[in-house]
Amino acid sequence: MNSVQTDVQIAVCGSAGDGTIAVGDILKRAMARAGYRVIAFDEYPAEIRGFGKCIARTRITTGQVYSMKPKTDVLVALNDGHAIPHVSEVRDFGAVIYDSAPIAAVQEGWHVSGHLRPGHLPYGLPMREISEQSTSANRSRNIVALGFVAGLYRLPRQAFIEAITEKFRTKAEEVTKTNVAAFNAGYERGGETYRFDKLEFGPPARRARSSLSTMMTGNHAIVRGCLEAGIETFFGYPITPATSIMERLAVEMPKHGARLLQTEDEIAAISATIGAGFAGARSATATSGPGFALMTEMMGLGVMAEVPAVIFVSQRGGPSTGMPTKTEQSDLNIAVFGGHGDAKRIVLAPTNVEGCWRCAGRAFEMAEAYQVPVVVLVDLYLSNRYETVVFPDTPPFLPKSWKPMHRDRQADLPYRRFELTTDGVSPRAVPGDVGGVHTATGLEHNEFGRPNDLSDMHLQMTEKRHGKLNAALKHPGITVCKRFGDTGKVDVGVLTWGSTFGEALEATILAREDGIRCAAMKVVMLSPLPVRPILRFLNDCKVVVVPELNYEGQFANLISGALGRPVKRFNRVTGKPIDVIQLLQAIRGAAGKRKWRKSAA
Repeated sequence: MNSVQTDVQIAVCGSAGDGTIAVGDILKRAMARAGYRVIAFDEYPAEIRGFGKCIARTRITTGQVYSMKPKTDVLVALNDGHAIPHVSEVRDFGAVIYDSAPIAAVQEGWHVSGHLRPGHLPYGLPMREISEQSTSANRSRNIVALGFVAGLYRLPRQAFIEAITEKFRTKAEEVTKTNVAAFNAGYERGGETYRFDKLEFGPPARRARSSLSTMMTGNHAIVRGCLEAGIETFFGYPITPATSIMERLAVEMPKHGARLLQTEDEIAAISATIGAGFAGARSATATSGPGFALMTEMMGLGVMAEVPAVIFVSQRGGPSTGMPTKTEQSDLNIAVFGGHGDAKRIVLAPTNVEGCWRCAGRAFEMAEAYQVPVVVLVDLYLSNRYETVVFPDTPPFLPKSWKPMHRDRQADLPYRRFELTTDGVSPRAVPGDVGGVHTATGLEHNEFGRPNDLSDMHLQMTEKRHGKLNAALKHPGITVCKRFGDTGKVDVGVLTWGSTFGEALEATILAREDGIRCAAMKVVMLSPLPVRPILRFLNDCKVVVVPELNYEGQFANLISGALGRPVKRFNRVTGKPIDVIQLLQAIRGAAGKRKWRKSAA
């Protein structure tokens, strides 16, 4: 029996317009069809077509992994100028595939072959020539290169042909035939090429669960969670990298009898979302940092009027317009604290694609249960990252008919919409409920909703709005935080949130293999913060490292401010995910072990 364990990362690098992202999409879908686990992440420019660099990275495994690899096993260069800076990312004895017959003479130092390191394995391929011979055009050189990779490593041809057919299903039949012909030509060339490296693809591991795995992005998973939770209205305005949430919901919501409206701006979007929540609908919007900044005033109204609403925020490089197509985690402050006054809300930060689905569905429950806006905070890396996910056969989310917080009112007494209850959650009526007439205002108010600015009333209502959210820490079906790795006392703890958790967990695994007692904790609920379990984790760690993709260490500040404990910061603002090897070095340094473990690369 073949026991080869597959863990291969393939990067395709080219210019916008070279079909780089399309090839990466076909690769990941083909390997998922073949039964492998896949994690993929694409980088692309903010400029229009024809400018800038695109990279499609795909990690293909038979076992469970949590992030992209720090080193690439195979680099495919569709554009030498863009690929040259990434040759250094190829591991020792990794493969570099390039066009060996460019259409014109290349200036000295401009061809990727001149930048290979002694340990790199070169595969020259006349991509353009093969494309012209097989399709009478050079436009399919990207598909030729893909076919070469598949043939070289004996990957299942049929899975690729099916993925190509699916990719071009909306095009003319001739487009599919042309691309299949180009793929087959590349496949044949790869199959007859002598292979220098020992890279092997073992058979995919059998899945214990009966449900079929699905490959999707974090944004796609958010859409699925919304639909399975019974979303009824969505209001949004396009903004990278959250736009695909609205685009996919626009296709799917009408099939479920739900409604979507593209508004004129983000202020209108959040206003309509809160209005729909006030009317009793399960409502949501999605945006990124610049748009969320415009929403903060209405977020305060949602808190004051105790209206359920769900806001998906996908972070990108900032401030201002910043870097629209690069990832960052610098909106934690505005998500948790944004707005004037003590406007406490629930903030969830999923750590993987499956978590995006779960947090999206639970967000609607929590918004209704605690009558408050709920922010689901992701980032471009997680929004656009593909993973293979296995979903349960039956969605776990509670339907809208679930109303544990809609307490029965006594018909003979005046309705107190903001009644001071023991848990802070008041009876909620929506328009049309008999006897439920009340005032909804942004002003401070009494139990009936009538404006009241007396000091005692303001104190009582502020305590109510904050205290009621503590129950969210025990909301069923949501993991607020979780520890991994060694138990008990450890040398180093890695405390993380959001998309950086995958890299943190892989670095922790490598550190443990080096003999370091190490543990990692992911924090999913950023507000209210699960102080007690985090404190227990800190007490178990000699040193705590907090990795995050922002300059200020916003999560480290949140933790230190809430618990009064110092932490070791590992901040990066490169626009890219955190490098696992760099984080491993930080863990080793924190543990006092400087020796480099060669196998880590």
